[in-house]
Formats: sequence, C-alpha cells, structure tokens
Amino acid sequence: MTATVLSGRDPVTGRTLNVSITGGRIAAIATGDETEAAWIAPGLVDLQVNGYGGHDFNSDGLTPGAVAAVFAALRDRGTTTFLPTLITAAEETIADRARTIQAARDADPVLADAIPCIHVEGPHLSPRDGPRGAHPATHIRPPDLAEFDRWQAACGNLIGMVTLSPHDPGAPDYIRGLVDRRVQVAIGHTDATPKQISAAVDAGATLSTHLGNGAAATLPRHPNFIWTQLADDRLTATFIADGHHLPADVLKAMIRAKGLDRAVLVSDVAAPGGQPPGLYDQPIGGRVELSADGRLAMAGTPYLAGAAVPLSVGIATAVRDAGVSLADALRMATDNPGRFVGNRGIMTVGAPADLIRFTWHPGATDLDIDMVLVGGREVS
Repeated sequence: MTATVLSGRDPVTGRTLNVSITGGRIAAIATGDETEAAWIAPGLVDLQVNGYGGHDFNSDGLTPGAVAAVFAALRDRGTTTFLPTLITAAEETIADRARTIQAARDADPVLADAIPCIHVEGPHLSPRDGPRGAHPATHIRPPDLAEFDRWQAACGNLIGMVTLSPHDPGAPDYIRGLVDRRVQVAIGHTDATPKQISAAVDAGATLSTHLGNGAAATLPRHPNFIWTQLADDRLTATFIADGHHLPADVLKAMIRAKGLDRAVLVSDVAAPGGQPPGLYDQPIGGRVELSADGRLAMAGTPYLAGAAVPLSVGIATAVRDAGVSLADALRMATDNPGRFVGNRGIMTVGAPADLIRFTWHPGATDLDIDMVLVGGREVS
C-alpha cells in the first residue's frame, strides 16, 4: 500500500515534519525540509456545534442531508471531529433530532467517524433569566434518567455528553446515573451554589460548558459558581473564544486559572455561522442579528444567541486575546477536547490521519487552511 506524505511545520517545535499516512492512519513522522512555510496539526475537535452554514441541528425538519452539510462546511474550516449539540426542547423533539443525526451517521461512514456522539445542552438548566441564556423557558425541567434513557433508545445510545445545572436536588443522582452509562457530564447555564457545584463534581461531572457565559449579569463577588469551577482541578472548562463571549482579560485569566491541561476551546457556532450579516430566525434565540463583526445576538437585545465563527477563528482569537502560543491554542482545540471523545485530535503514529495544513501569522484573525485530510483522504 502506497503511503501519502503531508508536510508542514510543527507548531510546538517549529521543525518541519513529514507525516506518512497508510490505510487512513499515521504510519510514520520524520523530520522534513526546513524551508516549509505551512503549519501542520491534527484536525480540530469541537465539543459544541449547534449548526453552521444555514443549517441547525435544532431546527424543525432536520434531515440527514443537513447534518452532512454542516460537517462539509466545518471540515473546510479545519474541524474534523465535532459534537452536534441539541438544546433544550420537548422530550420528543430531542429524541427526533437525535434520531436524525443517527440516520446521517448510518448513511456515511466518514460522517460517523466525524461525529463520535451527540451533546445535549439542557433541558435541565436554570429556569432563571440570565443563566438560562437563549434556551426556551417553557421546556426547562428537572433531570430524569428515564427520559434520558428514552433519548438513547431513539438514537442507538449516541448521546455522549450532557450539560446541566446542578441546582436541582436530584442532580447528583442524575449525574451518577449518566456516568454509569459512560456519558460525560458538564456544568453550564447555572445559578447553582458552590456547594451544589462541588456535589456535582463529586458525583462525576468533569466539564464546565462555556464557562463565564450562560450566567447572570451580576454575581456575588465571592463565593460564586464561577470561582468554584475555576478552582476545582477535577473540572476541565470550555471557553468560547470568538471575541464576543468573553473579554480578552477574562479569557486570559480563566485559561491561566484552569491551566492549559484543563482548558478547551469550543465554537458554540449556530446556523448563521458562515452566512452574511443580517437578521435570521433560528431555534436558539428566535429572531437573531448577525453583525458585521461576527457577533450573534437576539435581535434588539444585548443577549448573545450562540456564536457565528468556527473553531479555527477561536484558535486565532485565543492567541491574540489570551496571550497563548499558537501551539497551546491548537492544543486547546485538538488533544484537550479529544480526551473526552475517545482520544481524538492527536498527531502520533497509529492515530487516525485527520490532519490540517495551514498558514498563520501573528495578528491574523483565522487560520488560512489549505489542506484537510480526513482518514488520510484530502477533502479541501
């Protein structure tokens, strides 16, 4: 079997690497020609994708073709692994959309590999304005393992991550039940007390979903649930680095507090992502406005309604706003999130050949991706 070779500079060392690929996997990594200008990295891993390019996983009439279209558009921007994210809705709606995502995977082995599982954000969130964010209040409800099992029955046990608020007295038992079912549990959209946050972590929660967002506009100086999550080394925190969700000082301070080992970048991108500025109707927030600077908000309000840029932009933003290196920003968008979905996002011998080659320079607002390999096959 003939090997394919992809060359590029290693963001960690600056050395050029020749990555040999055989049978869809990395067969060898050797030092290459030092004149190489482009960078090489694992494909990006995004744990929170609501939609992209006019398609939303939470829309009525979701089709397998729309799921595939989102992947195709995100793949061109460097994302090779992602979790379709379903937000708060009626039970039958969550089950139906999960079923459609399963059907899309069943129809395409490449898509099945790109989507290791589904992320359900809600419906067990804070009912209060502010922490609830753009999630519909009418469908907020307490956690129920029987309901979760019905979701799983509808989609062949494809749900692998759940975001919830641990303010409910039944949250610890629910979390333990999810962990027993090998589901990752994240804390988000919450107004829980520090004690309730700690109880959730004791029960098995391992992530904080878009920490610093999905929160009330004002909080007690201390204690509060943000400090508790930042301080608990058992939690890995995800951050939306789009230049709108977190001010630069906040992003920098939070990444420093969690440490690079426990920091993950997510896009939280929604259907208007990749679309021109204007007004859109979407499941998250209803009537929303996408401004020319990429800010996506509920029309006529200051409240955000998801994000509008892919994870590649988040990497460039993290370098600029948080002062991290390109290598560290990539780490937060590849192997750090990859730990939660079966060790994706790594560039080592034997790993799947999901790779990107790109150019980038300090101050750039995005990665300029010139090649994407998925399973060793060029797709862009």
